[in-house]
Amino acid sequence: MEEITTTIVQTLTTFIETYGLSAIFVLMTAESALIPIPSEITMPFGGFLAGRGVVPFWSVVFIGALGNLIGSLLAYYLGYVKGEEWVRVVIRKWGKWLLIREEEFDKSKEWFAKYGQGITFGSRLLPIVRTFISLPAGIAKMNLPLFALLTFIGSFFWSGILAYVGLKLGENWLSIEPVFRKFQFVIIGLGVIAVGLYIWIHLKRRKN
Repeated sequence: MEEITTTIVQTLTTFIETYGLSAIFVLMTAESALIPIPSEITMPFGGFLAGRGVVPFWSVVFIGALGNLIGSLLAYYLGYVKGEEWVRVVIRKWGKWLLIREEEFDKSKEWFAKYGQGITFGSRLLPIVRTFISLPAGIAKMNLPLFALLTFIGSFFWSGILAYVGLKLGENWLSIEPVFRKFQFVIIGLGVIAVGLYIWIHLKRRKN
């Protein structure tokens, strides 16, 4: 697990370091288009490069938000044109490869129904829901200009927060890196526990 995580991080950071803002745009677009590329790696490293003077900080934030908007519009389009039943069939068939579960889609749909169109802004700061909220927004045929505006504003906040974290980490990288590595091991450990509990619960349900 640790080796896989390290490889993913190194691959993404190398890609960003090589192609700069273009890489940030591609990765953030992919994330919002339901491809499992974590913005929690992309944007902080973009902020780190900004701290080194490689790219302008606000360009990193803007490009990250723009990428999120484009990816969200692609997901919105799928929901709008194909409808809920098609989305569910795709998730059931290909979800395991994209790290998407039907329960997560249901959660996004529930949040959209409960909080209305404004959730397209607020969801950008929430785990899981932020990635999938574009699908129920498209299915509900939410007003497109409003969807785009709220998505961009929310993504701008999210990108700014993550990039700023990377910027501040970059200024103290040598002293913080050992602590960060220990914290990373904690995340991996919690992830293993979560996967184990998930498997155990589903096996128990099947048995019952």
